[in-house]
Amino acid sequence: MENKFIVSARKYRPQNFNTVVGQSHITTTLKNAIRNNQLAHAFLFCGPRGVGKTTCARILAKTINCTNPTPDGEACNTCNSCVSFDAGTSLNIHELDAASNNSVDDIRTLVEQVRFAPQAGKYKVYIVDEVHMLSASAFNAFLKTLEEPPSYAIFILATTEKHKILPTILSRCQIFDFKRITNSDTVDHLQEIVDKEEIKAEKAALQVIAQKSEGCMRDSLSILDKIVSFTNGTVTYQNTLEHLNILDEDYYFKMLESMQQQDMAAAMLLFDEINRKGFEGDLVLNGFAEFIRNLLVCKDPKSAALLEVVEGMREKYVAVASQTGLSYLVSALNILNESEINYKMARNKRLHVELTLIKLNFLQQAIDLSVENGQVVKKKRVDGPVAFRIQPVAPVQFKPTATAPAAPEAKLYIEQKTTQATAPTAQPVTPVATAPAPAAKPVTRSIPTSGGQKKNLLETLRAKYGDQYAIEEIKEAEVLNIEKLRECWDQYAAQLEKQQKHSSAGTFKSARLTIENDIRFTITVSALTSQKFVEQERMMLIDHLQTAFNNRAISFDVLVEASEREDIPVHMRLNSKQKFEHIAEQYPLVKELKERLKLEIDY
Repeated sequence: MENKFIVSARKYRPQNFNTVVGQSHITTTLKNAIRNNQLAHAFLFCGPRGVGKTTCARILAKTINCTNPTPDGEACNTCNSCVSFDAGTSLNIHELDAASNNSVDDIRTLVEQVRFAPQAGKYKVYIVDEVHMLSASAFNAFLKTLEEPPSYAIFILATTEKHKILPTILSRCQIFDFKRITNSDTVDHLQEIVDKEEIKAEKAALQVIAQKSEGCMRDSLSILDKIVSFTNGTVTYQNTLEHLNILDEDYYFKMLESMQQQDMAAAMLLFDEINRKGFEGDLVLNGFAEFIRNLLVCKDPKSAALLEVVEGMREKYVAVASQTGLSYLVSALNILNESEINYKMARNKRLHVELTLIKLNFLQQAIDLSVENGQVVKKKRVDGPVAFRIQPVAPVQFKPTATAPAAPEAKLYIEQKTTQATAPTAQPVTPVATAPAPAAKPVTRSIPTSGGQKKNLLETLRAKYGDQYAIEEIKEAEVLNIEKLRECWDQYAAQLEKQQKHSSAGTFKSARLTIENDIRFTITVSALTSQKFVEQERMMLIDHLQTAFNNRAISFDVLVEASEREDIPVHMRLNSKQKFEHIAEQYPLVKELKERLKLEIDY
């Protein structure tokens, strides 16, 4: 039992402010406050997980009760208070996990303990971890004590979610924001630990662990313990990638090279090799996107400092980035980002990744097609239809003549004459528009003849093409007038009579017509059945009227008079029970027969 294994996160937990990694801005402030005796009564430590919030809280509690502190504000680790604290037997340190003790009663119990002064030492320190888990009522019960605690009580609150804490709590605390630990600090700390433990570890492997931990020192130490157990004490770059399920960056370099050469077969085979090793498609997309991002970072020397890769890879990234176009990298990153977003919705995950690789394979060809005059031009995608573009033609100008009388504008309709050999065919018509003339003297186009007389265009066309076409002048559209409308209406009613539609014809004869405007009129009928008769004839009727008036804009509405109702028979208005009562009222013997025979009528 004495050789019990202790994880590195606990075994190498900092015991002094100087051993805290990556939080010098906080440790320096706390040491100065202790040295100058300017301690606040409440602290709030907030930041990401595993960056040292609880560790700094314990060091602070230990240091302020140390009876023999060092000149720079550190605990001596030799006095009774420090020894009891390291052994976990100090009565001046109280830790409360707010995640499991978040009720009002738990806070009241804590408040009752605050009333008792410390038996030894200067301060009683209360560390409340995950304080954001407290309920609203528990926060309110804690407010008064937190605002005015006894002189010997110090509260240290720790949380990873500062935004969930009430503003009234925040205003009563001195807030310290912990930051993520940088990769270089993590690598240095891991190197110290492997040296103490006499573990063989490559620096590239430690850099991969630091990147995987994402600024969390506790995670990096846990990963290191797992890899050491997995590799039996030897940490290399390859077994670290294998244990952490990270794809080697050499695969991404090979894939980019095959895509730039538009070797789709090589890219697909490489992805198949990656897939057979057990890597999921989303991991490939995410890793390749991060790889493209690193190449983008290397394009500009100013941003090269943002590149965080293992030792020996920086030069390779810079060399490949110098040979890859900026437009290709930006477009590839956009495609990968969109594909990664849609990955979860894809039914066939592998096909989704392969389609992305195919797009990237032909991306360079698409960029080359969009280059105009040596510059890349962004093509706009148009979702709607594009109008047909034509070359505008300048209109022909005609000089007005003083003797030419004003004539109305001519419109032509040309129809080819039929012959015995061929059927009539429609010929394209060229619209002829008259030239605009001055407002005071409107002038029409005329064509002079050999005899000096002038003919209008209609006469000229008849003389020239009369044997080939039937040339007629288009009639002007007429507006509605009640006389002609009633005449057309009666004609249509007569057609209905010939078609044996007597009910519809009767409805048409009794309908009342009212003109609303030049192209719309209203039909008023006496019943709903009459309205249905008119609606049945709507298409044929409106065509008849539009042809008669030579106006395709004519339309109508059908209304039913509200004052008049159809005479519905009594037996159609009553239900079954009412029908029986109505019959029994007229014929009392029916009711007497029901009662004598004791009949039950099913209504």
